[in-house]
Amino acid sequence: MSSEASTHPMAPLIRFTLLALYGALVLPLPLLAPDELRALMLVAVPLGCLAVVAITSERVRLESTGISVGHPPWCAWLLRRGWQLEWDQIVALVPVATSQGGRVFYLRSRDGSAYLLPQRLARFEDFLARLQAETGLDLSTVGRLTPPWTYQLLGVLSGLVLLGEWVALMVVGQGGWPARLLPLG
Repeated sequence: MSSEASTHPMAPLIRFTLLALYGALVLPLPLLAPDELRALMLVAVPLGCLAVVAITSERVRLESTGISVGHPPWCAWLLRRGWQLEWDQIVALVPVATSQGGRVFYLRSRDGSAYLLPQRLARFEDFLARLQAETGLDLSTVGRLTPPWTYQLLGVLSGLVLLGEWVALMVVGQGGWPARLLPLG
């Protein structure tokens, strides 16, 4: 059993894909909004981005005494989700099927409470190995919630949408055909 503390943030592929998707979906909104909503959109879009950054900043900390899941202090006050357990309190792993055909896992504690096992972590295999070593649970059936190719595909598609939006903005700036379709002023 290791006494060395380690932190596992959300996997960068997942985090940056979700941020790119947010950008692809909302960056054009201030340009497309009616004049009376444009100022509101210019405030809402960055606040939404900050919310996505906060939500995707969840991290898991493994220490000699146990495991904790939560957000960094700058956003923990807002996102009060989180939990912690000492190693000796974890007694079982409970698989639950999702409506999409996947499986999530819960750690069951001595008092009968269940805690969702994070499955979107950086260095996921290291996390599972340490969790198994500390708890003695068989984690051989635990895998990532979704395969990496799904986030890779979503990342590429989000990048293509962002590229298309940038090209359209450049054309609008040149007074091309989108400028006639979008009443920007």
